[in-house]
Amino acid sequence: MLDAALKNQLQAYMEKILLPIEITASLDDSDSSREMLALLHEIASLSSRVTLIERRDDGERTPSFRINRVGADMGVRFAGIPMGHEFTSLVLALLQ
Repeated sequence: MLDAALKNQLQAYMEKILLPIEITASLDDSDSSREMLALLHEIASLSSRVTLIERRDDGERTPSFRINRVGADMGVRFAGIPMGHEFTSLVLALLQ
């Protein structure tokens, strides 16, 4: 889903992650959920500090995902696939 240049750039940022992060995906059986999940798998594969959790029927908007630090009770939720300036927000959320 990510082109090689963007993936390499994201890899450099992911190396700066110091604390473990969880990405919790709220999914259904739609094509949008499958696309979002593919993106999240790519992101999670770039760092051993990132864990991807898949949830269905969790009462959250689907497709969406939440990023939070392991053990923390606050995070940021993205609805759908972040594109354009939203992708920049995703990278910042991962780093913070």
